[in-house]
Amino acid sequence: MRARTKKILFSFSLLVFLFFYIPILFVIIFSFNDSKLGTVWTGFTLEWYGSLFKNSQLIGATLNSLYIAVITTIIATILGTLAALALHRYTFIGKKSVEFLFYIPVVIPDIVVAVALLAIYGLLNMSLGLNTAIPGHVAITISYVMLVVLARLSSFDSSLEEAAKDLGANEWQTFWRVTFPLIFPGIMAGALLAFTISLDEFVISFFTLGPGSNTLPVLVYSMVRLGVSPEVNALSTIIILLMVIVVVVVGLRMRKGENLNEKKL
Repeated sequence: MRARTKKILFSFSLLVFLFFYIPILFVIIFSFNDSKLGTVWTGFTLEWYGSLFKNSQLIGATLNSLYIAVITTIIATILGTLAALALHRYTFIGKKSVEFLFYIPVVIPDIVVAVALLAIYGLLNMSLGLNTAIPGHVAITISYVMLVVLARLSSFDSSLEEAAKDLGANEWQTFWRVTFPLIFPGIMAGALLAFTISLDEFVISFFTLGPGSNTLPVLVYSMVRLGVSPEVNALSTIIILLMVIVVVVVGLRMRKGENLNEKKL
């Protein structure tokens, strides 16, 4: 019975992985397709990678997306980590309400956040641009960072902080030398999640970007009516490879850091 259950679970897991990764594999394969249609294989070519870097529109939109994603990640990671520490360590009046407020952006549709921000910008008579998209991105990513860091803090041994204080460390030294290294994997995971969500965000960007300002998802959406250029497949392949490299490097460094922390302890 147990062997049969394992086979069923393995088969189901395999189907889920295939469902997720086969489309990505096709994007990578067709980035080398000689056809402009992108749906029929006509031969191998590297032409689209060469023309990609000559396409100022695609490169500009990619740089805009990276700019918004990096700023969003920095702000969301700092605020989300501080919120997680406050909710984990302290008990105060209205704590449950505050926790509930942080859960709202996770379940609320992005269109609601986008329309609300657009209304606020209209009342304040603000001109739209790249920077007006950042608050919306922060609003939806800060909660994810907080939840990931909270999950890391749930297994945190507070006796290590007490031991550091007993040995003469002050609050600041205890945080940077004990607390921060131990929760860093959670912070890094939250930061990567925030970066990915921001880079991929379409709805909020579509509503809050100014005229002439495009992010990559908004630009690709505008291309759909006339057909997506094979250069987009080439760009997607480069982004996928870069993200895989970043995740692997960060994962190895976090594992190395955890091993060092365990040896020190």
